[in-house]
Amino acid sequence: MTLNLQKAMRVAGVLLSFGLSACAGPSGSIAFTESASGPQPFPTNYRTDLLAFMRTYLNDPVGVRGAAVAEPVQRTVGGNMRYIACVRYSAKDFNNRYTPVQERGVAFVDGRLDRVVENSAEFCAGANYQPFPEMEKMTR
Repeated sequence: MTLNLQKAMRVAGVLLSFGLSACAGPSGSIAFTESASGPQPFPTNYRTDLLAFMRTYLNDPVGVRGAAVAEPVQRTVGGNMRYIACVRYSAKDFNNRYTPVQERGVAFVDGRLDRVVENSAEFCAGANYQPFPEMEKMTR
């Protein structure tokens, strides 16, 4: 990839993140669907959904280290019961350096990925993490 193309891709990523920040709620989360009420189904495809999302969420999805995921559990999010899966990883930043280990909570609505909760300490406290090798093998 040429240097100009790499720069263009980085600029596009930054602009996309600014656009997504307009969707961020007061809890530091990004929501993609309307809020649903009532009993929620278990997100049976949560690992596949997480991989698809993380491939676009991360600046560089290649070479993720220390990836782990916790099976979704029900938590109260914004006054509604949601399934939350927690994911932990270290990825490369814009300077191609690894970031410290990060933890994210991912909420599901109607069995589909809905929002990322960046300040997820409350939701992920006591999470039972298992290795997530599929995330470490991601490509662009």
